[in-house]
Amino acid sequence: MTVTTPLPLGIDVGGSGIKGAPVDLDAGALTTERLRIDTPEHSTPAAVADVIARIVDAFTDEIGPGAPIGVTIPGVVMHGVVKTAANIDSSWIDCPIEDLLEQRLGRDIVVVNDADAAGVGELQHGAAAGRSGLVIVTTLGTGIGTAMLYDGVLVPNSEFGHLEVDGQDAESRAAASARNRDALGWREYAARLSRYYQALESVTWPDLFVVGGGISRRADKFLPLIECRTPLVAASLANTAGIIGAARLAADAQGERGRHTA
Repeated sequence: MTVTTPLPLGIDVGGSGIKGAPVDLDAGALTTERLRIDTPEHSTPAAVADVIARIVDAFTDEIGPGAPIGVTIPGVVMHGVVKTAANIDSSWIDCPIEDLLEQRLGRDIVVVNDADAAGVGELQHGAAAGRSGLVIVTTLGTGIGTAMLYDGVLVPNSEFGHLEVDGQDAESRAAASARNRDALGWREYAARLSRYYQALESVTWPDLFVVGGGISRRADKFLPLIECRTPLVAASLANTAGIIGAARLAADAQGERGRHTA
């Protein structure tokens, strides 16, 4: 009898949209077009959980009942509990989101920081694939998310987007949203990014920076202008990195649980 391994499902919670799709982990690609639903205007944990449930329901036939499901949240997540809410509703702080989702869906759920998921996606199938040593993935968006990976292992919940740079929180000056807010040209924006990456280098010694977020699609406009000692490359998975990484982490967690119960 042939045993079919269920496809993992990745769901990426963002400020404007919640996206999900089943993932082929061997290929590092979505198996179908992702489903995107607008993030609720009042994006409380309960409201977001309702949208996540709609995405899971939409792919139930494709993933099967025992599928690993990974969900990203834009905040620090420790043991299934959200600890920070820099760019999301403050009601997320101390929310036991993994338990909430498992009760809502009747499934095992793995919840991770969104930048960590994107980092794992890039490590497995993107710009950081095959790289050893210390790799730091940065996601430039509303804020700055970071993922720290050492010899292929995720060190979770780094918050390097909140380094103090020139007396200010780094993401308030160097996130993609800051470029739009301050109407910066590419050279001006690259100067701010240079200060950010130089500050990051002052507390870490990475072998590689991977620059992600939606703005990475225009990396040719600003990446060559950034001045720092560490090589920089643009992320290659674009807006699928978080979905792929969340699915990967959920599948790994399910495999670990299976080994412990065998």
